[in-house]
Amino acid sequence: MSRPVIAGVVLGSALLMTISCVPPPRVKGSDEAVARATAGSTVDALFAPPSPETIPGDLRGEQIRLGYKMIVDTQEYGKRYVGNALNCANCHLDGGLNPNAASFVGISTLYPQYRERAGRQMTLADRINECFERSMNGKPLPSDSVKLTAIVAYIEWLSENMPPGSTVPWRGIPGLTSTHQTDPLNGKTVFEKKCVFCHGSDGQGTMAGPPVWGPRSYSIGAEMARVGVAAAFIKANMPRGWGWTVTDDEAIDVATYINAQPRPDFSDKIHDWPNGNKPADTPY
Repeated sequence: MSRPVIAGVVLGSALLMTISCVPPPRVKGSDEAVARATAGSTVDALFAPPSPETIPGDLRGEQIRLGYKMIVDTQEYGKRYVGNALNCANCHLDGGLNPNAASFVGISTLYPQYRERAGRQMTLADRINECFERSMNGKPLPSDSVKLTAIVAYIEWLSENMPPGSTVPWRGIPGLTSTHQTDPLNGKTVFEKKCVFCHGSDGQGTMAGPPVWGPRSYSIGAEMARVGVAAAFIKANMPRGWGWTVTDDEAIDVATYINAQPRPDFSDKIHDWPNGNKPADTPY
């Protein structure tokens, strides 16, 4: 059996195992999803990522497979563009297939779109590069990059079962609504009790989990640097495999503690939200 065939079989098996382990969506619609629904769309799509068996055996199939590798092993396949120790799949869990963790399923149908933080219309490729610059503390991929094209192809493939004009109710991360007064000291206690096994007592990561602060983690310009976003992610997904086992208050406290620790700056933050409406939990 040739190497390309073996690689295709292995990747297909990995994707199939990932899809089969994805739980049913347990999410609330994001603000953007609600806005799309009220704008005239009346169809809520079902969470139905395509089967790995549908990946074509042509150039597009090669792009899709490379895009998957870029997501799950960014350190290896995208290392030229990464400035920390993270992989895209550290936030987009299960290769972007987890509906509780910023899933890629259906996302390509939403672009191009206006992004308030950038103050302009953005393509899917623009949004991917935003993540490389902010969450990966790196640099954007060239617009003609084979690897950027591959990530777009992978996300488009994951979105191909979306009916035209439908909403994406699992978009982003399930939100938390709380009036809890944040307590970073309790957050430290929660971290020490439930997070150190994977992320280390110093937050610098282990073989089981990525760094959550320090120079090898996400920058202050990343979405995860917002306490509300980090708390929602923690609530729905952490500890890994035991999501929904921390309380809302615990999630908020531990997110406050984690995001109070030092992390890389993002110099272009001075250009964010040029038209206002900056979220209150933005750390700058």
